[in-house]
Amino acid sequence: MKKVMYLFTFLLSFSMVGQSKVKTLLKAKDDVYFADRDSAYVDPYYGLRKLIYGNKRFAENKSISPRQTDADLKNNQLGQKPFATIIGCADSRVPNEIIFDQGVGDLFITRTAGQVMAEASYGTIEYATVALNTKLIVVLGHESCGAVDAAMKLPENPPGHVVSLINAIKPSAIKAKEANLDDTQELDLAVRSNVVEQVNLLRNLEPILSRKFDKGEVLIVGAIYNLSSGKVEFIEETITSLPKFKQNIKG
Repeated sequence: MKKVMYLFTFLLSFSMVGQSKVKTLLKAKDDVYFADRDSAYVDPYYGLRKLIYGNKRFAENKSISPRQTDADLKNNQLGQKPFATIIGCADSRVPNEIIFDQGVGDLFITRTAGQVMAEASYGTIEYATVALNTKLIVVLGHESCGAVDAAMKLPENPPGHVVSLINAIKPSAIKAKEANLDDTQELDLAVRSNVVEQVNLLRNLEPILSRKFDKGEVLIVGAIYNLSSGKVEFIEETITSLPKFKQNIKG
């Protein structure tokens, strides 16, 4: 019964109803394509809308490629103020600035296979939070992730340090296998489970992120990029569990 409920929760999170609820909570409008950059830096909830609108432009072939001129690339003397940190997969088919239609200085990005994190990743994320005052963190998985697929196959002798990636993703892979789905559905479930696990890891990471998250000073959420449609879908449970919405529910 627990396995069935686990599967149901994840599939519901990525249904049209789930995405509609995410947009409602974040006040993202279907007929809007733009959000102010400075406001996104100040308010991470607004920053989420900015990412949603940017991805909407990309998915609908309406990208504007903002702040990507030669002048933008060269004019970096004043430093940087990215409004979001993206923890993404190293997969070459998932270029973060492009799929969110953002420009130079907008996103602080760290990428590894399967967006697996270790000490260097934690330090990078904390640097963006403390030194750059970036208030929004998004763990971004994607459809057909090769690293997750490798963990699903559980090879006996993975080459070199690949074993560290497989070991990190293995708990999510095992959960997906226990759901007894077909191969594609199992991989989808493992990808989503892996993102949720990583979100929870960061939300509980001492001493910086856990405390800032609990106070609502930093948002940490998860999302999945669909290679076929170009759409990024934010995982509902990582949105509804944000401090602001939890308070509303309790009230």
